[in-house]
Amino acid sequence: MSSVITTLFGLFGGLAMFLYGMNSMSEALQKAAGERMKSILGFLTRNPFMGALAGALVTAILQSSSATTVMVIGFVSAGLMGLPQAISVIFGANIGTTMTAQLIAFDISDYIYPILFVGFMINFISKKEKVKNIGMVIFSFGLLFEGIQIMSSVMKPLAASPIFTHLMAKVSDIPVLGILLGLVMTLVVQSSSATIAVLQSFASQPAADGISSAIGLAGAIPILLGDNIGTTITALLASVGQSRNAKRTAVAHSIFNISGSILFSFIIPLFAGFVRMISPKGPEIQVISRQIANAHTCFNIAMTIIWLPLIGLMVKIVMTLIPEKQGDAMEASVPMYLDRKMLNQPVPALYLVSQEIRRCLDNVEELFHLTRVELRGVPEKGEKSLALTEKTFAQAYQDTKVIQKSIIDYLSEMFTVGSLSQEQSEQASGLMAVINDIDRVSDRLHDIVRSSETAEQEGNAFSRDAVKELAVCVNAAESMFRKAVAMLERHEADADGGAEMIQKAKNKLRKSGKQFSKAHFARVRDGVCSEAMTPIYSDILSNMDRIADNCVSISEETLDNVRLLNPEDLGLGMKAEA
Repeated sequence: MSSVITTLFGLFGGLAMFLYGMNSMSEALQKAAGERMKSILGFLTRNPFMGALAGALVTAILQSSSATTVMVIGFVSAGLMGLPQAISVIFGANIGTTMTAQLIAFDISDYIYPILFVGFMINFISKKEKVKNIGMVIFSFGLLFEGIQIMSSVMKPLAASPIFTHLMAKVSDIPVLGILLGLVMTLVVQSSSATIAVLQSFASQPAADGISSAIGLAGAIPILLGDNIGTTITALLASVGQSRNAKRTAVAHSIFNISGSILFSFIIPLFAGFVRMISPKGPEIQVISRQIANAHTCFNIAMTIIWLPLIGLMVKIVMTLIPEKQGDAMEASVPMYLDRKMLNQPVPALYLVSQEIRRCLDNVEELFHLTRVELRGVPEKGEKSLALTEKTFAQAYQDTKVIQKSIIDYLSEMFTVGSLSQEQSEQASGLMAVINDIDRVSDRLHDIVRSSETAEQEGNAFSRDAVKELAVCVNAAESMFRKAVAMLERHEADADGGAEMIQKAKNKLRKSGKQFSKAHFARVRDGVCSEAMTPIYSDILSNMDRIADNCVSISEETLDNVRLLNPEDLGLGMKAEA
């Protein structure tokens, strides 16, 4: 095998190990951090500075700016976070991601195998999930550095190559080439941390004199700037198919890095001098890795300081680039909040499910209203005509069914991903039971309307007394449904004896149903009502009784602490500002 192929295989193999270690570490850190993410995100409720601090802390914990960016875009799509808040978090995430380069700059080559062994043993022996995750963090950390070691070893002959030395000299002399090289590398690898690790590994190789770096700090900075531009592609890809504010957040991320790269490309010698001044002193090949890490951190801190007071301007820029358009409102049947990129974040994902369930509940309220109109046969003043109501009911019902299925699929995926704790699993199971009950309520209402339409098509109609009786039943069923919804929203188990009240209302409805059924038979006997309406009338009363059962079932779920999450459950003390 030729030396070139051996070098390439070693480079790509080391890069693969680095990426695997970094991704595994990020996932394990997310699981180990758990509920702490709430308190960190709580900073978002205050001001842009605290938002940037939150973004930096979250990214430093997760060791992935991509994870933070995707999370923020999901929050923006859900309406949980406003655009100014999201932009400030993105600024902070750019600072947080530089911690990876700072870690890489440490020389721990003598400790890699002990780290791998300790991490493996903790993960292998421990029975507790949190301890196992900590073990995986340590093991992945070792893999990350082993990947760097492999890349460094195979780059030694590459650094000595006259062709490559000439190419690096060109990059040092022409910053644009370095920026393009860093951009392409990051676009291919989809990780700025990985490309910066490669850059640090190569820069640590000695030049011909054995003391200087093969590329030098002035040559490394343009590539570093290109890496920062390339990493924005992750945010842009994450925003595809999301709301316009989500797209604006991704564009703001791109503007932040592109504007910074343009600015710093004109002051590379000055910037390099400043970085050397604040970095450790010594032979260049020994300190270049730390210098690159410091340059990465200083670049992002400086750009955050510049842009943070100008968030208003950034908002105007992205609003101009991606303006509002008529018809932007999403179709009622399209899930508005469910974001599959959030499945690895259980608490935010459960919040998004709660938001989508709220949409479903609103639809069912509309179905109750339209059912009353259908049973009356004649709309009251200000209501839609019957023909329009029929069309609207069919559409509202179909929209509700699509959303319900989407919620169930999303919850099922959450279980498949396997990132749920025991408490979160119970909450997800409870929400699935709730959405199933909501689904059945909508089905019962659909059956009622279909029965009424069948009677109309056959030329039959309810008597005035029958219409009044059915209206009483619909109102009672809707009242129970609203009470069950209030229990889901209030976060209090059995608030005001809610479950008991719903049970009593159900018994009262059942008793009323029996009385109304007797009254109907009396009207049939007296010739006031058509005998053909008996099965339809009985079917409607039966469906009302089943709706009451579903309301009782929902209230019982709330007794097990099943509830719809609010922004406060994510540490967000207030709703997102526009």
